[in-house]
Amino acid sequence: QVQLVESGGGLVQAGGSLRLSCAASGNLFTINRMGWYRQAAGKQYEHELVAEITNGGRITYADSVKGRFTISRDNAKNTVSLEMNKLESEDTRVYFCRARGDGIYSSLDYWGKGTLVTVSS
Repeated sequence: QVQLVESGGGLVQAGGSLRLSCAASGNLFTINRMGWYRQAAGKQYEHELVAEITNGGRITYADSVKGRFTISRDNAKNTVSLEMNKLESEDTRVYFCRARGDGIYSSLDYWGKGTLVTVSS
């Protein structure tokens, strides 16, 4: 099992910045990729990729956040962070930390409880 705890959400004005952090604990040897997803617009139970980083450092960003958001990972502290700049009202969502395994651990898929980001215009 892997536990994920998010922090850092809140209210910010459009154009401002927020930093989200996710602390991971448990059987981390089973995890290859960690990232941030957010609730899809208008869809309570669907999630869309924001950014993801693998153990090898490969990063994937959603087109909508490229150039504005930066994901980073601290393997020593078992944390993954998302620096969000130039926030827009469309970024208002619940953001979830996600950790996944690959290979023999590909069935493992863990989610945090989510943290709300609200961008006021």
